[in-house]
Amino acid sequence: MKKLNHKSGISAKILFFCLTLSIIGNGSCAALPQQNHEPERIILNLTENPATSQAVTWRTGPDVKNPQAQIAPAHESVYIEESATTLHAITEVVQLDDKKIVHHHSVVFKPLTPNTLYAYRVGDGKHWSEWNQFKTASDKSEPFKFIYMGDPQNDIKSMCSRLFRMAYQKEPDASFWLFTGDIVNHGDDDEEWAELYDAFGWISRMTPMILVPGNHGYETKTVDGERIRQVNHLWRPQFTLPENGPEGLGETAYFIDYQDVRFMMLNGNEKLEEQAEWLESILAENAQRWTIVAIHQPFYSTGKKRDNPYLRELFIPIFDKYSVDLVLQGHDHTYGRTFKLRDSTIAEGRKKGTVYVVSVSGTKVYSLNSRFEEFMAKMGTGRQLFQVISVDKNRLLYESFNALGELFDSFELKK
Repeated sequence: MKKLNHKSGISAKILFFCLTLSIIGNGSCAALPQQNHEPERIILNLTENPATSQAVTWRTGPDVKNPQAQIAPAHESVYIEESATTLHAITEVVQLDDKKIVHHHSVVFKPLTPNTLYAYRVGDGKHWSEWNQFKTASDKSEPFKFIYMGDPQNDIKSMCSRLFRMAYQKEPDASFWLFTGDIVNHGDDDEEWAELYDAFGWISRMTPMILVPGNHGYETKTVDGERIRQVNHLWRPQFTLPENGPEGLGETAYFIDYQDVRFMMLNGNEKLEEQAEWLESILAENAQRWTIVAIHQPFYSTGKKRDNPYLRELFIPIFDKYSVDLVLQGHDHTYGRTFKLRDSTIAEGRKKGTVYVVSVSGTKVYSLNSRFEEFMAKMGTGRQLFQVISVDKNRLLYESFNALGELFDSFELKK
C-alpha cells in the first residue's frame, strides 16, 4: 500500500486543485482554515491483508504536528483509551489554488487479530475524532456480504445520500462497500468530494470502502511538453488502497483476498495490456473459491450507443480461461445483467460462465443500448440502485435494490 512505502518520514506532495470555500455538514468541509485541528473525511479502506490489517485516512489543516491514531480491541468498558495502542501517521501535503494547505494523514493498523472487533480514533493527541469500530476479516472460510454500487457521480449529497442510507439500513453488517468508478463528476473538484463524505456521514468511518477510478477520475496534464492522462491528483491522498498491482497503477489496480473470494480491481483507463498480463499471472495462482472482477468500463455496454470491443478482446479470454464468476461495472448509467457467458455465448445450465453486471447509484441516467440485448437477463434505466452480494461457501446470492429498498433484480450462482 502506498503509505507503507514511505516509512522514512512525512511524505509531501504539492498538489494543485481549484477550491471554493464552503462549509458543509458533519466535518466534510471543502476547505480548512489554517488552524483547523479537527479530523474530517475519515475513511476506512481494506488492505491486501484484511484479516490482519486495516487502513484509515483523514484530513486536517496544516497546523497539526503530531497526527496519530489509537486502536484497541473493542470491549464494553468505558476505559477504551487505557488499553489503546498509538500509531503515528504518514502525512501528504496538498496545496490548494488559493495557497491554503491541507494535510491528508493515514495509518495502517497491523498486526490485527482475524475476525475481531476493534475500536479506533484519529487525531493529534489533543483533538480527536469519536471512537469508531470495525471488524477484521476472518482467516477462514466464513459467510459474508458486501455492497456494490456503480457511479454516484452527480447530485451526491442531495440524492445519493438516501441511497447510501438505505443500503446501510438494508445491510448494516456488510463487510465493505465496493464502488466501480466515477465516484464524483469532476475528480479535481474538492467540493464534490466534500459532498461524497457528507453523503457517507459516519458510514465510511465504520465500513471499509474499496474503489477503482472511472474516466471522470482522470485528468490530462502537460509534462515536459507532452500531454499525458493520469489519475486525478486528489485520488491517492484521500485513500489508502493496496499497491500490489501493475507498476505505476498503485491504488487504482490491485487485488484483495477476502474469505473465499479473490477481488480483482481493474483500472479501465490506462495500461490495459499491462493489466491483462498481470491479471493472468494473479489468476493463475488463485486458490480462492470465487473470483470477482471490478472495473469501470463495461464489456457488454448497456448505455446509449457505447461499446468497448478492445476490452472484450483483451480480458474476456482471461476471464474464460480462469472461470471468473462475476464482473461488476459502472460507466453506462443504466442497469444490465447478463446470463452466464463464455466466449460471448450464453452458457446453458451448469456450464461454467461469467455474469457481467452494470449498475448506477447516481442520478445521471442514459437510454438503453440494445446491442447486447440477447445476452441480458435484466435491463433497466432511470433508477438509483445498490447491490448486496452474499457469499457462503458454494453459494453466491446477488440482490439489486432501488432507493426504496425494494428488490429490483436477483440471481444465484452455485459451485
